[in-house]
Amino acid sequence: MKKQIWTCGMNAAARDAKASPADRSVRPFCRGRGRRRGRITEPDNLAPPSVERAGFRFTPTPTPTKVQRILFSILILAVLLVALPARADIVIKLGTMAPNGSTWHTLLKEMGQKWQEASGGQVKLRIYPGGVVGNEGDMVKKMRIGQLQGAALTTVGMHEITPEPQTVDMPMLIDSWATLDYVMERMSPSFERSLADKGYIVLNWSEVGFVRFFSSKKWQSFGEMAARAKVFCWEGDPASAEAWRAGGFHPVVASSTDIIPSLQTGLLDTVTTAPLYAFTTRIFERAKYMVDVPWAVLTGATVVKQDAWEKIPLDVRQKLGIIAREYAKRIGVEVRRMDSDALKTMKSQGLEVIHFDESEFRKAAAGSNTVVRGKVVPAATYDEVVKLAKEAHQKH
Repeated sequence: MKKQIWTCGMNAAARDAKASPADRSVRPFCRGRGRRRGRITEPDNLAPPSVERAGFRFTPTPTPTKVQRILFSILILAVLLVALPARADIVIKLGTMAPNGSTWHTLLKEMGQKWQEASGGQVKLRIYPGGVVGNEGDMVKKMRIGQLQGAALTTVGMHEITPEPQTVDMPMLIDSWATLDYVMERMSPSFERSLADKGYIVLNWSEVGFVRFFSSKKWQSFGEMAARAKVFCWEGDPASAEAWRAGGFHPVVASSTDIIPSLQTGLLDTVTTAPLYAFTTRIFERAKYMVDVPWAVLTGATVVKQDAWEKIPLDVRQKLGIIAREYAKRIGVEVRRMDSDALKTMKSQGLEVIHFDESEFRKAAAGSNTVVRGKVVPAATYDEVVKLAKEAHQKH
């Protein structure tokens, strides 16, 4: 390309006089007056592919063809797609006291696999069994701050959220699976609303079993046990300890994760738990005497934080909810079947069963429930559950 000549207020003659012979053939691009400047360029049809002037070589930049532009756009799109993050998986971190490998843990894992399949891999359930993330109170705290999104809790743990569900587990109230089913069928919607008001969704209800007294000492009578036993009491609810004392017992408040160490050191010598749980955790090896009177039923639920649950698309949530309820039924069937099997197995491995008069336990329960009603659980809920339990007893 030829050099450019800038003019400023010169007439054509003066400009031609100053220009070299080689430059006089170019056409002015514009001519200005005063400070207006115009640029004189060489016609395009005279410009060769490259021109050398004053030791410099100028090569015009080729214009991209249509095909090249399309290929370039495809390349940019491919780079952007690689750079964009893949669809984010939704991980529900769930804590549970259920021992690793137990019936509850195994069925929870199966439920998680079904969730992943039903969601096309979008939702993953990550389970932390055996209290590795702390006791149930700790799990509730972790859900509140977002470290966990869910937990499989007993009603004792749920009491940290709302007290109503624990009403079902009052001493000497529910005495059969049929009574439990009758009461829960009518009370669970109310319990679920109470939890929803606190920001939690109930995926399913389940049970641990009918709890009995397991002790490291062989008591000769109910009176001796009530007077001398150091009975485990769940930490976090002072009213529960008061209820134990109202029944004539001596509670020792401790974390549920410390039951076995406390039995070893003698801090505790008696604990109420279900036979299947005692067998699974091997508690019976430290507390090898069991009083064969069902003290209460222990129930629970799998709950998730509402904000975490609602991050899952609605159609997927509906599928996961159906799966969770199906697995609750399976857990119920397995627990009811295996509870009696566990008792037989423990007997064969050294567990000794002691028989006391059930009427003495009913007197103690009546004393405890004077505190339970109104202090541990709401009085109105207590009264409703008592009414339903009586109805169930009449029907069955």
